[in-house]
Amino acid sequence: MKRLTSLFGTVALALCAGALFLAQASALPVAVPHYVDPMQTVAADCYAVGQQVAAQNGGTLAKASSATRGGQAVCVIVVLVPGKEGERPRRAEIVVPQG
Repeated sequence: MKRLTSLFGTVALALCAGALFLAQASALPVAVPHYVDPMQTVAADCYAVGQQVAAQNGGTLAKASSATRGGQAVCVIVVLVPGKEGERPRRAEIVVPQG
């Protein structure tokens, strides 16, 4: 009986120590790896390319999106180029390879 009481006390002490350790461990800050969405990166790259293409053509960037054409990743850029002599702007779609 004395042995059983001693064993019970040891187990109870071990459980309390474990619970105390877990309580302290849960209070520590956890480093979560930063997840970068590849679609956001590609969209940002296409937007930057679209701004350059629009500036080269003297127009305004209307849309920049990523697509796959012929198995190759491309940026589809839509630029509004001002019309001549007060005419409506012309819509130009330009496809640029990514990368």
